[in-house]
Amino acid sequence: MDRRELADFLRSRRERIAPDDVGLPAGRRRRTPGLRREEVAQLAFISTEYYTRLEQARGPRPSREVLAGLARALRLSDAESNHLHELAGAPRAQPAGPPREVRQSILDLLRRLPHAAAIVLSATYEVIAWNDLATALLADFSALTRHERNLLRAAFLAPQSRELPYSLSDPEAFARAAARDLRATAARYPGDPEVATLVGDLLAGSAEFTRLWADHDVHPGPALRKTVNHPTIGPITVNCDVLDITDQDQRVVIYTAEPGSPAEEALRLLSVIGTQRMDVPG
Repeated sequence: MDRRELADFLRSRRERIAPDDVGLPAGRRRRTPGLRREEVAQLAFISTEYYTRLEQARGPRPSREVLAGLARALRLSDAESNHLHELAGAPRAQPAGPPREVRQSILDLLRRLPHAAAIVLSATYEVIAWNDLATALLADFSALTRHERNLLRAAFLAPQSRELPYSLSDPEAFARAAARDLRATAARYPGDPEVATLVGDLLAGSAEFTRLWADHDVHPGPALRKTVNHPTIGPITVNCDVLDITDQDQRVVIYTAEPGSPAEEALRLLSVIGTQRMDVPG
């Protein structure tokens, strides 16, 4: 435990937060910027004396519960919270399996993309978050089970499924990339039963996956294009770009169309009509 660095870090994080940021009244004129020590202690559910000793580099090693309270009170990012735990000599344990909780800033990002369909994938290719246009373009993910929302299961075990109605301009490239990514995931989470079950199911149910898995390919693949066979509008060809969220072992997949293309007009139409059907009476 590095008491001096921990004290300096806590003080620097405390001084950057205004009372309004955490719903506290500003009150009378403050001698120092940010929150008072007693306010941080109150928000973290610890005593003011204990918190003061931590900032004075005199405190005992805080428990994980105390560290969690301080991270919450000081509004630390994931990276800052990890640093806090390291300074306190209590590094955060790595999750046994791929994280499925999507942080709020990423959910906000999805909502701020009105003209792009976007989903968030876990390390096992499960769709764990999506925006409205993704629902209109791809599927109503909220109505699907976790197994049905897994793109690997859809691609290798149920290729004729209408739940995820898109085809790939290069299906072999997607299959190679998927097998490569899952092999890396299995190496990162060797004890996770869900990952092991997914690999086992794919090996048992797909000769194509078994062939690709045996190749031990670890080279990154190219960006992909997808053609979505929308039941109302028809084929829509979109670019597929991936943004990695490294600290969460997740990725944001964004589907966009070429400017001025029919696909761009189709996405604009979908952003208006959403999931409603436009059946023409026969």
